[in-house]
Amino acid sequence: MARILITEDEDSLRTFVARALRLDGHETSEAADGEEGLALLCEEPFDLLLSDIRMPVMDGIELAHRASSNFPDLKILLMTGYAEQRERADDLASKIIDVVPKPFALTDIRAAVASALAG
Repeated sequence: MARILITEDEDSLRTFVARALRLDGHETSEAADGEEGLALLCEEPFDLLLSDIRMPVMDGIELAHRASSNFPDLKILLMTGYAEQRERADDLASKIIDVVPKPFALTDIRAAVASALAG
C-alpha cells in the first residue's frame, strides 16, 4: 500500500483521517502544519500528500507548491472547508489531483485517496 503524509492543523480530524487510511492498509505520517509537513517530506519518501489548505505557519497552497517543485512525482490531494480557499488552489491545477470539500464522510476521504493513488 501507499505511504501518505497528512498535514492538518485540527488534531481530531488528522487522527480520524490517519486511522481510516491505516485501516485501508496505508502507512501514514502526520504533521500539524505545512512547515512540519515539508520537513517530513524532505526526510522520507511519500506516495501521497493529503493536506488541508488553511493552516498556520505554512498553508496547504504553499506546501503544495514547494512539494511539487521538490518532489515532482508526489501525488497531492488538498482538502478544505472554505469555498474561497478552493478557488486559491486553481493555480495548482497541474500540480494537484483534486480538492476534497470538508466536512466529508469517512467513505468520501477513503475514496478520494484511492482515486488519487490510482490516477
